[in-house]
Amino acid sequence: MDTLTRRSTLFGAGGLALAAASPLARTAMEKLNLDDPAERARLRAKVVGSAANEVVHTFYRLHLYAYLNSGNLIPLYTMNNLNVKVCEPLDNDTYAFTVYESGAYCRFDTDEVLHHWKNPFTGETREVWPFVGGPLNVRMSADGVETGPEATLKPKPLRMEVIGDMLFVPTASHFSFPSPFDAATWPKESPGETHYWDSMFVHGARADEAADPKRANVPAFCQFQNLVSWGAWIGMGGRQGRSYGRAYGTKLASIDELPAGARRSLELQTPEIFEIDKWTKFRDGDAEYKAKYGPG
Repeated sequence: MDTLTRRSTLFGAGGLALAAASPLARTAMEKLNLDDPAERARLRAKVVGSAANEVVHTFYRLHLYAYLNSGNLIPLYTMNNLNVKVCEPLDNDTYAFTVYESGAYCRFDTDEVLHHWKNPFTGETREVWPFVGGPLNVRMSADGVETGPEATLKPKPLRMEVIGDMLFVPTASHFSFPSPFDAATWPKESPGETHYWDSMFVHGARADEAADPKRANVPAFCQFQNLVSWGAWIGMGGRQGRSYGRAYGTKLASIDELPAGARRSLELQTPEIFEIDKWTKFRDGDAEYKAKYGPG
């Protein structure tokens, strides 16, 4: 039996990956037991947020485009998005996150805050409606990711794996529900009878840092794409297509790492994200939009 065949027999594909990895990655992979559900739960918590009692901030730069079911993507605007997780370890290898999130809309690829935005397809100038959501309750356990009843997003874990020196922690969410904006009452705001949402996330951390049992929180980059029915405030009026978003960002060591331009935009549009101790009621941007602009 030649060396390659013998190595494959003894270790399989995982063994080949281990052999090809750098010394640092090999050490990390030897320490990581991704076949253990409890270890996967702890790794997911420490990469996405923290497996300890602490508050974790994550910043995303989200570029949003129009996709009209044909042709290329058309840039619309950029959202500076701040996600705040209050993390708490529970019993039975379970980790609880209370999640608050907000986003400030800016001119595409800038930090220039938009208060009004001209729809390039209709020519109408619309008032910008900042994004707010939460608090949402999320639990990460050996069985996967669980969300509270108030959450519409239901992320499903994908395979966690080490590639090179990095541990990748992906999730995906695909769902649809009746649109909260019916076309008869909301002709400009309704995306149609059904609201669609597809979102694919990945968090990445150094495998050696994730493998360190003394660390409950490790630095991680974050990236996601989503394909979502038109938002009400942009006034696409049931036109074909959806909004496509591409985001990239990172967990912050502290809120002081938030880029200055992004912080200014969030302070102008959603200052409540900096005072979550006063954010005591569940907030939903669509519900608040309907309450302000609805009939009567």
